[in-house]
Amino acid sequence: MDRVRDLASKKAAVVFTKSSCYMCHSITQLFYELGASPAVHELDNDAYGREMEWALRSLGCTPSVPAVFIGGKFVGSAKDVISLHVDGSLKQKLKDAKAIWF
Repeated sequence: MDRVRDLASKKAAVVFTKSSCYMCHSITQLFYELGASPAVHELDNDAYGREMEWALRSLGCTPSVPAVFIGGKFVGSAKDVISLHVDGSLKQKLKDAKAIWF
């Protein structure tokens, strides 16, 4: 859990993913399209990936990826991020966290 929180706090936008997950790719691309450059941590390519996946599940992220943090705070999974985008609040969250500046 500490490793997840540490990584999540190092950058304004952080996405925990798996390399074969199409929703992970879609969420990451959405961030890029909004002008953010998130830190992407692929759990299947990390020595501590399994441990971090269990930590994400304990935070309530089901499925465990994509798991999104903005400003060090857990936002949720793909459906949560898409909901924020649809209601227009995702961009503001990214601005507030200084992940984007415009």
